[in-house]
Amino acid sequence: MNLRSLWWLSVLALALPVHAESTPAAADAPKQKAVLVTGATSGIGRNIAETLAREGYLVYAGARKQADIDELSAIDNIEGIRLDVTVQKDVDDALALVRERGTGLYGLVNNAGVAVFAPLIEVDEVDMRFVMDVNLMGPWRVTRAFAPLLIESKGRITTIGSISGTVSGTLFGPYSMSKHAVEAFTDSLAREMQKFGVEVSVIEPGNFKSDIAMSVRNRMQQRGQTTEGSLYQEELERVMAAPADRSNYQEPDAVSAAVKRALFDASPQRRYMVVPNQREAEITIRKAIEEMVQLNQNQPYAYDREALIRMLDETMAPASE
Repeated sequence: MNLRSLWWLSVLALALPVHAESTPAAADAPKQKAVLVTGATSGIGRNIAETLAREGYLVYAGARKQADIDELSAIDNIEGIRLDVTVQKDVDDALALVRERGTGLYGLVNNAGVAVFAPLIEVDEVDMRFVMDVNLMGPWRVTRAFAPLLIESKGRITTIGSISGTVSGTLFGPYSMSKHAVEAFTDSLAREMQKFGVEVSVIEPGNFKSDIAMSVRNRMQQRGQTTEGSLYQEELERVMAAPADRSNYQEPDAVSAAVKRALFDASPQRRYMVVPNQREAEITIRKAIEEMVQLNQNQPYAYDREALIRMLDETMAPASE
């Protein structure tokens, strides 16, 4: 074969179409992992959604208003979806949409949350149901609906709790009750999902920048609630007088970083406490220790100090390895 023939053969080879079989790398490219974030309109939820999207994950961002859905959808790697966690139809429709997209679901971040600050002996049933419906029943509804997809992907579930699930006080009862319940939700769910290879975590933030105080105040005004006649009028007025603007607090970047670790670390923790300063860490840990001491106190099988320290050392050992 002469040089001219070889030249024509090379030109012909370049002109021939390339079949899919000849590019296995494209077919084997890893699929973009999808994560659903509830309550993604603002604050911690918005920060989580944007952080994961910047990292290249596909984020289904839950919101209730169409304007918020459109705004979220304008961000790269985010698809805003209508999702009020208190409305079963919204949850079912969100599941249908994710199934329709064919992306599967690797991660669920139960973030949607609300607060009511009121004394327990005066808070009305409407407010108590409101808090529990969003903060506790909401994660349960969404997790139950999306569990088959998460089991299929051997994915991750993380719920945004709060240090208020450990630390509580005057006027914080309704909120702290809901967040304390999230602790039990996490532990039971983790045990139940272990057989399917699904990891479960809870993120417990302290005080970060958010719209929660403004939302509490707006709800009180909309419901015509005042401090007059309350046995806790002084305490309520002090709360109402505090600035609702939390712009002086840190952005919740550290919370989003903890969510990312919970979703994608090879061995995620069960709990991630994320606080902006040493004081909030100490208050929370001291409260947990106080509860342990109270449980152990004056009961027939009480442990002495040495035994308690030995238990603490044994519990801490795996974490230090």
